[in-house]
Amino acid sequence: MGILNITPDSFSDGGIFLSKDNAFKQARQMFEEGADIIDIGGESTRPGAQSVSIQEELDRVIPILSKIRTELPISISIDTSKATVMQEAMAAGANMINDVMALRGEGSLATLAAFPNVQVCLMHIQGEPRTMQIKPHYDNVIDEIKTFLLERVEACLQAGINSHRLIIDPGFGFGKTVAHNLLLMQQLHIFTKLGYPVLVGLSRKSLIGKILDKPLKKRLYGGLALAVLAVNKGARVIRTHDVAATVDALKMTSAVLQHSD
Repeated sequence: MGILNITPDSFSDGGIFLSKDNAFKQARQMFEEGADIIDIGGESTRPGAQSVSIQEELDRVIPILSKIRTELPISISIDTSKATVMQEAMAAGANMINDVMALRGEGSLATLAAFPNVQVCLMHIQGEPRTMQIKPHYDNVIDEIKTFLLERVEACLQAGINSHRLIIDPGFGFGKTVAHNLLLMQQLHIFTKLGYPVLVGLSRKSLIGKILDKPLKKRLYGGLALAVLAVNKGARVIRTHDVAATVDALKMTSAVLQHSD
């Protein structure tokens, strides 16, 4: 899953792809590098990020979604927590909704239920982006995240969203300390055994920077190590800014994991 942020303030690439031409050029490049999914976001969810209006988010994501849908044979995900944006995006051809709030927003469950061919990724977050990194605390981080995700799965099932449409994401970096994130990666198999595909997004995140003492632009190798570990533990979707390198790393990982005499 290649990341395409149509925002001025995303933590890694804010402002770079605000123009439709630049955004589409990046989408085409990620497609050519081997991305299976392009994840378009019109509102930053970095720590401390401010929310944007529904109309602003629509103005950012719908034009590039429509262009990609017309010109590239690739699955398109929309990274949003707003039911109206979900509705418009799915009507324009989005194949997936990637929601950091796990469809807890008003109207989100009903909106997804009305589009039976669209997948949805349910992510765990403690708090919300503006406050999530202010002293996050858990009594048992693994159990609490597992319980939350299963509760959101059940809410989807009760709303008429079939289980085969669901993907889960433990939410690395979303209301978690370095220690929480490391434990999540160690125990990722607990989530991959729940019966739903697991998405992992660790590309360029502060966990890598803090452990390696590296700035944003020098976190590729740490991110590749985490991507390989995640797939080895059963993750099915890797969300990344660096598609070409990640595709190569995961092709090698897959070759080893799937090899038989």
